[in-house]
Amino acid sequence: MLSPIAWRTPPRHYGPWENVVSLLTEGLVERGVDVTLYATQDSKTKARLAAVCPRGYEEDENVLPKVWECLHISELFEHGDEFDLIHNHFDYLPLTYIGMTSTPVLTTIHGFSSSKILAVYKKYNERAYYVSISDADRSGELDYVETIHHGIDLKQFTFEPKQGSYLLFFGRIHQEKGVREAIEISRSFSMKLIIAGIVQDERYFNSEVKPHVDGINVVYVGSAGPQKRDGLLGGAYALLHPVKFEEPFGLSVIEAMACGTPVVAFNRGSMPEIISNGETGFLVSSVDQAVSQLRLIKKLERGRCRKWVEERFTVDRMVDEYLRVYHKILTEHRRERSAPKASAAH
Repeated sequence: MLSPIAWRTPPRHYGPWENVVSLLTEGLVERGVDVTLYATQDSKTKARLAAVCPRGYEEDENVLPKVWECLHISELFEHGDEFDLIHNHFDYLPLTYIGMTSTPVLTTIHGFSSSKILAVYKKYNERAYYVSISDADRSGELDYVETIHHGIDLKQFTFEPKQGSYLLFFGRIHQEKGVREAIEISRSFSMKLIIAGIVQDERYFNSEVKPHVDGINVVYVGSAGPQKRDGLLGGAYALLHPVKFEEPFGLSVIEAMACGTPVVAFNRGSMPEIISNGETGFLVSSVDQAVSQLRLIKKLERGRCRKWVEERFTVDRMVDEYLRVYHKILTEHRRERSAPKASAAH
């Protein structure tokens, strides 16, 4: 299992990819699967930990990303033939190493940061296996073995039946996440907004967010770890997710619903796949429409939000689906290796 090294696995606060890797790894170990996790040296796991990078490069400025990414990935692929399957969660770069091993490589594509990286995925399309995290995030130029939605550990999220008194934005502070729009929505709806997340775009934060943070109507609480996250999500009237890009998934959306909190999201990317419109939240197309739909939040049953996640977005379901994909790949790989090779013509 190849995890990113931006953050520890599991992350202390932010680190969505590392979080999914941790949940999947621990779930597989619980099923009796022999897993070796390639992650940072300070990572926590019940699997066998293989690590060369001391800490995540987002947590230690002395860790130069490109250097340690190369060392991290090569460490796995130099031992690639020791494994039955390599599961890559590190984006496109590890695909350029697959010629080092005969072991099949499965890549979960956690989203396309740019259309320019598609060239790598296209080059290895016939040699690697791809899983998408939503149907909306698929490229028509690639072949996929499956779409597997993320799952979460419901034990980490406390159901709160009581309706909250504030709106919540939970995610990285970046213009594509729509933080400024969340502020506009809260102001028009006349309800306090709490903003939680890492500042990923300092210029955007300073110009579009910080001037509105007054500690009363708009409160910024920084990045929130698991315990703080649980309280923030459960205590909210609604989670605002006014994304301005095609959201590949959105973990905070299912985490909020797991706590019973409905979500009002711009209808972009995967949002229709993970929100039941009019039942666990509302899909909208503008700030004005979001404000209008917030008035209807009181009619939604918070218990139904929790039930929706229990039925569709648990870590057990995610582990089951990945195990089926692993078996499918290994069966196909064994068949290909045992097939007689055509004799060369002379």
